[in-house]
Amino acid sequence: MSTETIPFSKPKWLRKRISLSHLREVEEIIAKGKLHTVCQEAMCPNIGECFSRRQATFLILGNRCTRRCTFCSVPKDVPLPPDPDEPAHVAESVAAMGLRHVVITSPTRDDLRDGGAAHFAATVAAIKALDERIVVELLIPDLQENEAALHTVAHSGAEIVGHNLETVPRLYAIRKGAKYDRSLRVLKKLHELNPQLRTKSAIMLGLGEREAEVTQLLRDLLAHDCRLLSIGQYLSPGRDYADVVEFIPPERFDRFRDIGMAMGFDYIKSSPYTRSSYMAEEYLK
Repeated sequence: MSTETIPFSKPKWLRKRISLSHLREVEEIIAKGKLHTVCQEAMCPNIGECFSRRQATFLILGNRCTRRCTFCSVPKDVPLPPDPDEPAHVAESVAAMGLRHVVITSPTRDDLRDGGAAHFAATVAAIKALDERIVVELLIPDLQENEAALHTVAHSGAEIVGHNLETVPRLYAIRKGAKYDRSLRVLKKLHELNPQLRTKSAIMLGLGEREAEVTQLLRDLLAHDCRLLSIGQYLSPGRDYADVVEFIPPERFDRFRDIGMAMGFDYIKSSPYTRSSYMAEEYLK
């Protein structure tokens, strides 16, 4: 793959039409609960599609991140203290939207002793109190590999816990404060702490990764007991962020999906617009 930065002009397969149905309704539900979504904060290109299906990925623990990754548009600033009422507000919004599969994530909160693990668990408990049959998926930061915090998350009642590798080790400069090996250990530890838990990860293509590096990353995930994976195209949030090196055609996403499934993954969603929480309900089907 080329390592020369290309102009920021999208090919035809990335020109997505946005639906506005239910958009205002979902925005009003989120605003009423004084909540954040990663859909809005990270400027996700799927926001119109997901909101039109009355789906959203909740961003708990505020919308300020303590790390300065250069691929993510979530604001980097001093975070506010966790809102003790937030778990209840998330549960109320889940009920209002009629969600049966809920995805919850957070910015990295290195300022908190447990990285926010107890807040994740409280949010799962509030949702499960509505209906135990609602599937809850968490997408967590690395929690600085704090085993007590990982234990809290692993036994929170969530059916899936994800932690994203984002890219291959050579390109980890975009993940400020993160370590590839540590992220792999986090995934493995979650599975060790609760063997019934399904673990999941996600990566972006288009940053200059090579095919052999992606294939090795797939092997690394399997070696660390992670068998659910999302693969999508990196799209720069703006000129102050990491550049897109290459727009990956859909057939190459298909190729990586086929390679991974042949290796032993249980499910891989791989397409230019795939994100870690996009069509999340498919992974357990």
